[in-house]
Amino acid sequence: MGTDTNAGIGAGTGVAYEGDRGGGRAARRDDAVRAAVEQGLLGPGSPIVGLLDVIGIRESAAALRAAFAEVTAPGTPVLHAFAVKAAPLVPVLRLLREEGIGAEVASPGELALARAAGLPPERTVLDSPAKTPAELREALALGIAVNADNPQELDRIDALMASAPSRSPLGIRVNPQVGGGSIGSTSTATATSKFGVALRDEGAREWVVRAYRERPWLTRLHAHTGSQGIPLELLAHGVAQTYALAEEINARIGRPQIDTLDIGGGLPVNFGSDDETPTYGDYARLLARAVPGLFDGRYGLVTEFGRSLLAKHGTVVARVEYAKSAGGRPVAVTHAGVQVATRTVYAPDSWPLRIAAYDAKGRAKSGPEVVQDVAGPACFAGDLLAEARALPLLEQGDHAAALDTGAYYFAHHYGYNSLARPGVYGFVPEGTAPGAGGGADGRGGGVSFATVREPQQLAEIVAESGGAHADALTTLHAPGRR
Repeated sequence: MGTDTNAGIGAGTGVAYEGDRGGGRAARRDDAVRAAVEQGLLGPGSPIVGLLDVIGIRESAAALRAAFAEVTAPGTPVLHAFAVKAAPLVPVLRLLREEGIGAEVASPGELALARAAGLPPERTVLDSPAKTPAELREALALGIAVNADNPQELDRIDALMASAPSRSPLGIRVNPQVGGGSIGSTSTATATSKFGVALRDEGAREWVVRAYRERPWLTRLHAHTGSQGIPLELLAHGVAQTYALAEEINARIGRPQIDTLDIGGGLPVNFGSDDETPTYGDYARLLARAVPGLFDGRYGLVTEFGRSLLAKHGTVVARVEYAKSAGGRPVAVTHAGVQVATRTVYAPDSWPLRIAAYDAKGRAKSGPEVVQDVAGPACFAGDLLAEARALPLLEQGDHAAALDTGAYYFAHHYGYNSLARPGVYGFVPEGTAPGAGGGADGRGGGVSFATVREPQQLAEIVAESGGAHADALTTLHAPGRR
């Protein structure tokens, strides 16, 4: 088994839980929705919330680490760095840190979140296609790993290294150009992807080899093929091409200079059911067959999974404000729409979500399924969480839950109609959370909640929208005008 560089962090937390407590993830979710209504987290005054299953997140982190440890040679350093963009919430990053997961950041904001969560520099990786000189300077000063995206960025790193040598692990991101998956926007290894050095372009491969030969401090190689919509075989093909390049570079310069391969993330998520397929074990075993040298101990490993760690463990729940009919089809008008499910609303074929129906008391609804629309609150016709979906009939005061929304949904708010960001709460079955109190951060109804992010207040919306500068334009005059 490999040596997980984050190993042991979660071993002494004292938190006891059972993977299938209450019948598993779906039962925990049902209990949490009911308890959210009972405890007042969800109701007329707070008609939308995000819920995070803490046990599920812990289980996914453990599964990731175990899957790669199973196929990696003893003593191999392995860093699993969570893609912060998937859930940029400090308590989530702190929880993952406790479970032995680092952070992959792609902006100054994400780096600030990782640092606020206590992620140390040696467990942080900076990737971005548009790093500024200030970002690079900060990362190198802190000792954070950096993957240069292009030759111009490498020139900037050259200058910084010449003025103040850094202990940061440094590498180059390459694009193996192996093709795309079913969703173009999440396919990052196409012929014209904006990310990395395009290996098949004329002269690019020779430039990469020369870059390493001239810079002994370049010791990593990075590639990321894509995420949702990318089949495992294509992900593995991208990793194989990156591994082959590392082998070529080390052979041609005559030394094992590249000592770590960052293989990105990209494990797709099954949004069609509660099943977690494919699994980290499926992917790790496929990589072991397709690229056996990757795990023989000569290279350290970095992964950058995001969606697959969080998606299944989040639920957005919204109150049905009105139930109406249009053209003979029932329409449930809820408080969850484009502001929390932007991709689903604008690209429903690529990003469909399962919807679960709950009654006014938060209990799962049963009964005959009725074809209906589940609409959001925004003022345009396409603001639909689901169209022509067969569900138990949603009525006024009921609740609609968008499932599998733990990644890229309530964490990434879209400010259409100045709709407020919902509060986000983590939950565990009662008795598994040490030191729980009452109310929004306590117990009741068999479930303990903790606030991850407070609901946004109207005053905050006004402040973000220039409220402190209300007279700025009315007092601005062109030269010579009064």
